[in-house]
Amino acid sequence: QQNGTSTETGLPQRWEPEGTNALWSIDLPGRGTPVIARYGSDEQVFTWGYRGTKTDLLEVLVCLDANTGRIIWEHSFPDFISDIIYNRYSIGSATVDGETGNVYLMTSPGLLVAMDRHGQMLWQRSMMEAFGRLTFPNGRTGAPSIDANRVIVNAISTNWGREGPARNRFYAFDKHTGDLIWSSTPGVGPPFLKDSSFCSPVFAWRHNRRVFYAGTGCGNVVSVDARTGAPLWRYQFAIGGINSSVVLHRNSVIAIHGKENIDDTGRGRMIAIRDHAGPSAGETSSVVLTIKDEIWRNDELSMFTSSPIIVGDRVYQMTTKGDLVCVNAETGKTLWSKKLGADQLHASPLYADGKLYVPMWHDGLYILKPTDAGAEILDHVKLEGLCMGSPSVYNRKVYVQTTKKLYCFGHRGSALPAVPAAIESPTSETAPAVAVPAEVLLRPGKTQAIEIRVQDRIEQGGAWQTFIPPKAKVRTTLDATFDSHLLKASLDAKPSAGAFAWKHDGRMATIRGRILPSPPYNEDFESFPIKHTARDGTMFAYPPLPWIGARLKWQIQEMAGNKVLAKTLDRVLFQRSMVFIGHPDDRDYTIAADVMSDGNRRIMSSAGVINQRYIIALIGNSQILEIVSNHDRLKASVPFQWKHNQWYRIKTRVDVQANGSGLVRAKAWKRGLPEPEAWSIEVAHAQAHRNGAPGLWGLSPQSRFSVYLDNVQVTPNP
Repeated sequence: QQNGTSTETGLPQRWEPEGTNALWSIDLPGRGTPVIARYGSDEQVFTWGYRGTKTDLLEVLVCLDANTGRIIWEHSFPDFISDIIYNRYSIGSATVDGETGNVYLMTSPGLLVAMDRHGQMLWQRSMMEAFGRLTFPNGRTGAPSIDANRVIVNAISTNWGREGPARNRFYAFDKHTGDLIWSSTPGVGPPFLKDSSFCSPVFAWRHNRRVFYAGTGCGNVVSVDARTGAPLWRYQFAIGGINSSVVLHRNSVIAIHGKENIDDTGRGRMIAIRDHAGPSAGETSSVVLTIKDEIWRNDELSMFTSSPIIVGDRVYQMTTKGDLVCVNAETGKTLWSKKLGADQLHASPLYADGKLYVPMWHDGLYILKPTDAGAEILDHVKLEGLCMGSPSVYNRKVYVQTTKKLYCFGHRGSALPAVPAAIESPTSETAPAVAVPAEVLLRPGKTQAIEIRVQDRIEQGGAWQTFIPPKAKVRTTLDATFDSHLLKASLDAKPSAGAFAWKHDGRMATIRGRILPSPPYNEDFESFPIKHTARDGTMFAYPPLPWIGARLKWQIQEMAGNKVLAKTLDRVLFQRSMVFIGHPDDRDYTIAADVMSDGNRRIMSSAGVINQRYIIALIGNSQILEIVSNHDRLKASVPFQWKHNQWYRIKTRVDVQANGSGLVRAKAWKRGLPEPEAWSIEVAHAQAHRNGAPGLWGLSPQSRFSVYLDNVQVTPNP
């Protein structure tokens, strides 16, 4: 019901772990919510967990028989170039599409995948390499949302062009093809953007629009047009990320956070915001709501990620202190509070069949019956592992995932409840047009068909022309042409980025595109005119526009008569930076680059390259040459003495065998000296990454000392 409630009935009010209603359990660590799907007379459960500990750790999507717990199939996914720590994996869930039965999932490093009900891969998108999605040590990923033909995900990203600055963005993909339909940036940046958010959007028909409401990593509650991605309104609610989902009550949006309040020194607040239709006709920017748009606020409540649920005019909420509270949805007044544990982190309660099912972080599962005066505890069961995901219910069964096991309890047999009716889709003659895919990546000599969609109609007419956004700081065009609705890049097309606009009968739609070559290619930065002035007075040029995640993190500047790529130091958020300079499906290549660090004899920064989802870098403070895919998973190094303000060259290649094992090799030497014949380090990986975009990497701890790169070269392996 998108509000923490279910219409399921016949659910158990007690759980007897040694009794007849304990149906089954499996050993699988996880931190998300099990998802149940019905295919004809078959009930299947999809749960997201992980197996292994160190180099063998894999996230795994498991499909089980709902009645027996028998594993039907499973699909594993490795981590790559993320900074996730302490096994904080699988903090998310799969999503099953009710129309097709297909399964959608985003892994912790940001691989968005679509599979059929049998586990066969339909399509995948590397959000990190294609759109600059950032990872965070907490590993929070969340679940994709499906609305009509769109699968929508939430990410903090640093892409290219207007989407270069770090922001919380939503991306909508065609659920059948994986083509990007739209991207949306409804929030703001630093100093409010301090955290990732895995808040799930809540959808509704409002003001003759299909919209969704969500919290963001920049402390806003936002409303977005679900068909076009156009931001409608935002309300600055906190400093830092809002991870709890909102609930809707009549004409209000109820939200909670546990971060620093925007207007005082307190932490945490629940509010009801009066919904707004968004921009008026002719306006292009979203509406910024103010405190006048608050209906009520409750400063007694604080929650980090557990979401509110609403039953009638009662809001039930877990707090950070482990209290279950009941709030009047009309007034915001706390009606009662019941202590269930010492604290609570992620898991949200579930209301169904007149009962609340409440997983606790450290204290197992509670089953309660809420009343106007309080809540009666019907059962309290200790579980193996911590509860971080919400429970789910279907067909008289309850499913609970912990960091050790997946449990199922309830009634055997199958009543097969009715399937909810499909959402009606109002039509509008003035609906805007969207171009799909909205963003493309081409190689020279390749083409891409573009569809113009107006709601569910495909438009055939109209004309395409080059488009430069009025506020673009880098005014460039894509080295490609249109033939009807087919975008073509010639064999000699240059690396470039830009936009095209389609116009017809008063409607307009735009696409963004990049062209990047296949290996071999190189970049020495000498062709870039230096004509911009940084805030510290340094003259610079912007890095190549088609590179993902480069702008604001790096700049081209003069050094000893040459032009080099230098890491910027004015944004601590970007003290660690990855830049992708090729295609996510590239493989079997060698990458080399010159690197140098500022510093002194005690402190240096680090710099290197990315090869097929491995980082190979010289680490300044440790004086090592390191190969890493995740610092807690695969990490190896050899000593390498290098000095600040001296140039060195790094070279690396990855070879993957037919059985999936691989060998990552690297060498480093002082620039100007002969290249060593032998590799400095060789690291075997039993489950090697088979592909990945080449890239550049830099780390300037606390943004104190810059690093530099030059003479980047990518060549096919012989």
